[in-house]
Amino acid sequence: MVNNNTEKAVQQKLTSQGYETYVAKQSVMRLWKNGKKATVEKVVLPLTVFIKCTEFERRHLVTLPYINRFMVNKAARTSNGSSCPLATVPDSQIDLLRFMLGQSDIPIVFEEVPLKVNDRVMIIRGHLKGVEGEVLQTIEGKSEVIVRVDLFGAAKMTIDTTELELIK
Repeated sequence: MVNNNTEKAVQQKLTSQGYETYVAKQSVMRLWKNGKKATVEKVVLPLTVFIKCTEFERRHLVTLPYINRFMVNKAARTSNGSSCPLATVPDSQIDLLRFMLGQSDIPIVFEEVPLKVNDRVMIIRGHLKGVEGEVLQTIEGKSEVIVRVDLFGAAKMTIDTTELELIK
């Protein structure tokens, strides 16, 4: 089991060196064995710290003892099959992820494999108003909606169908 403090410690070290970093966390209610409840920050993408850096900086970062590796984009393998390019996540997707995790009052879960695509929808009410996604399943007036975050699969949440509008 990975301790959430690992990502936070790496983020703190990199931030203290002047790097812009992001760890995807969400506040969740935790019930302890003794019956106490507490709100804690849960890392939703284990072992992942987003770092904004140049190629020159990346070559230095990968030598640090607390950096294991940089992600590669396996889907964009070169035509000769030699190596995969480094994974880059656009700022717009990081901003959307920050917004979703910071504003949602519903736990957001990441699915490793994107699920079957159905209708495209937009959330029309609440803190997540304007977020677009894809309906996975409808059960008793609720829908499972995913929002793609390339390289990580999809964030998934269950939402009332009255909160959604079909995008044509």
